[in-house]
Order: sequence, then C-alpha cells, then structure tokens
Amino acid sequence: MQDFNGSIISKLPGVGTSIFTVMSKMATEHNAINLSQGFPDFPVSTELIDLISNYLKKGFNQYAPMQGLPLLRERIAEKIQNTYGVSYNPETEITVTAGGTQALFTAISAFVKDEDEVIIFEPAYDSYSPAIKLNRGIVKYAQLKLPYYHIDWTEVSRMISHRTRMIILNSPHNPTGTMLKKKDLDELHKLTKNTDIVILSDEVYEHLIFDKVRHFSMSAYPGLAERSIVVASFGKTFHATGWKIGYAVAPANLMKEFRKSHQFIVFTVNTPIQHALADYLKDEQHYQGLGKFYQQKRDFFLKAIKDSKFKPITATGTYFQVLDYSQISDKPEMEFAEWLIKEKGIASVPVSAFYHKNDDNKMLRFCFAKTEETLEKAADILCKI
Repeated sequence: MQDFNGSIISKLPGVGTSIFTVMSKMATEHNAINLSQGFPDFPVSTELIDLISNYLKKGFNQYAPMQGLPLLRERIAEKIQNTYGVSYNPETEITVTAGGTQALFTAISAFVKDEDEVIIFEPAYDSYSPAIKLNRGIVKYAQLKLPYYHIDWTEVSRMISHRTRMIILNSPHNPTGTMLKKKDLDELHKLTKNTDIVILSDEVYEHLIFDKVRHFSMSAYPGLAERSIVVASFGKTFHATGWKIGYAVAPANLMKEFRKSHQFIVFTVNTPIQHALADYLKDEQHYQGLGKFYQQKRDFFLKAIKDSKFKPITATGTYFQVLDYSQISDKPEMEFAEWLIKEKGIASVPVSAFYHKNDDNKMLRFCFAKTEETLEKAADILCKI
C-alpha cells in the first residue's frame, strides 16, 4: 500500500514499540526463556474457564451495561469490603474496564486538561507518561530512591504547584516489586489535603503480596479515598492477562466523570467473562490465597539463584524480581539484556526502560510467574554467568 503523503505531526514523537513487545519478540527469535513480559505460563483455573464456556453457550454474548454487569459490581464491592473493610456503591462508584491500562487511560483522560501537571514516580509503568501527553498534560518525574526504591516526599512537595492536577502511584510496584508504607500515605495526605489534586492509584497487583507485608490501599485511607481512583485487574489476579478485564473504583463525583470518558473509549467489556467472574468471586479463597501462591514462586526463584552473581532487591509484591548485575558486567542495561537473550537464552526487561531518560543502574526485571520447571531452567542459566 502506498504511504500517505500528507503532513503527519506525531503526538508521541519519542515513543516507539513498548519494551515488553521488543524483549518478547527477541526471546521468540532466539528461542530464549521468556522472563521479560509479565504473563504466567501456567493454566488459568479450570473452574473459571468452565464458567465462561457455560455463559458463552447460554448466549450471554451481547453488550453488558456500560458500567459493567450489576452482579459483578456487587461482587467487587463485597470483595473490597472483605479485603479492606470499606464500602463502595456498586451503582455509582464501581466501573468494569477492559483491563487496568484502559482504566488508567480513562482516568487520565477524564481529569487531565491542557497544561495540567501530573506527577509520576520513576521507574514508572510505561503507559502513564504517554497517556498524560496524549491528553496534553505535563509529566513531572519524581525519582524513587535506590537501593530500595523509596519516595523522597520532600522532593515531591517541591514539585507540587497550582498546576498539579494528579499524582499517580503504583503499589505493589511494577517493575521493582516494592510497596508503599503507611508513612507514605500519611505524607501523601499531608501534601494533598485542601487541594484539588486527584490520586490515581494503580493497585493491579493488590493480592500478590509476600512476607506478611500489608498492602495499604488508597481505598482504605480516610482523606485519600475521597480523592482517589483505584485501579485493579482481574487479569493479574486470576493469571489471565489476555482477557484484559479489570475495574476502577472511586467516589461517585469522580466516577461520574470517569464514566463520561469510559463510555466513548471502550463503552463496555466482555459479557460472558463478567458473568463468570461474578460467580467466581463468591469464594474469597480464589483471591485471598494468591500471596502465598506467588511467594512460593518468588522464594523458589531466589533460592535457585542464590549462588549466582546477581544481587536481588527482594520483591515484597507483584510477580517481578529485580536483579542487580553490577558485579557481572559494566554493559548498559539494554545491551546486557540483549546479550542475555542472544548469548545465554534468557529474556528479562532492563529497568532503564521505565525511566524517561533511561537511567542506568545495572538492574534487570525478571518475571517469576512461571512454572518451577521454567524457573529452574532460568536459574541454571543465571548461575553460570
């Protein structure tokens, strides 16, 4: 097909293909073990698959309501009540979305206007900045501090101005596996009290928590919940990332604006899966036991690489483990990650890809949401480097 000859001015001139796509493609080309992109390589629950199949066969294949299936929203409200002890109105405060990324984009679209400033924390998930820019907002980058990726709230306070419209937080955190502490929420509350700042809280890994650490959700913090849009993901929770289904919760006044954008970005979400999830959520153990399940995988992976020269910054959440390779090589992260794929047959993601200036700290992110067989093969390679 002949190229368009007109003038094209890119709205995202510095953005190329996502790092996850790049590394997964390289892994396929070189037949490498893929610990780069965050997807499990073990089966989804057969019970959940059977529920979906049942609803497909029964003919639940047309549009669900824009806000999401009423019964599913009721189940989500029950889940939040059971987990955090707080109440959301299923009718006015919960919306089912086409995955976490759509919920994040919709929230940004609903509230960020020309020249509004949005603070994000690097290393940051790669969808935040482009979504802000597409909505003509200004990204302000705060840096998580090494070695344990904590927030310097004094730095954040200096970044806030009369233009600050939103602060985006992510806990449990991708890519580092770290988590916000109560003192972080205390500081956030102090900074945002009596302001018009909206909090967008990416909590898609909320149930993947280890070592008896507590997840402090914005939903459960008085004074922050009233200004927060909280995003969650069924795809992450139930090992089914390809289904792209999640939800957002917020007070009614914020959710009203969220839905104005949601209806034109996606309108509604996969109907039979919504019905199946509504049934599946009746059993709390389907989501409350996930921390133990993934901690076993993290521990298996860390034990398997303990004799390697990679130094872990032990993850307390998500299914990602960051490894410091500074004792092995001086190569930049992207170059070292490519070398690992081509020469050693294992794929990771350079943490530098989560910085707008590609900050290089000799860190790689590995996904441990894999079978023990896969993790054992990967660890064998890492231990020989």
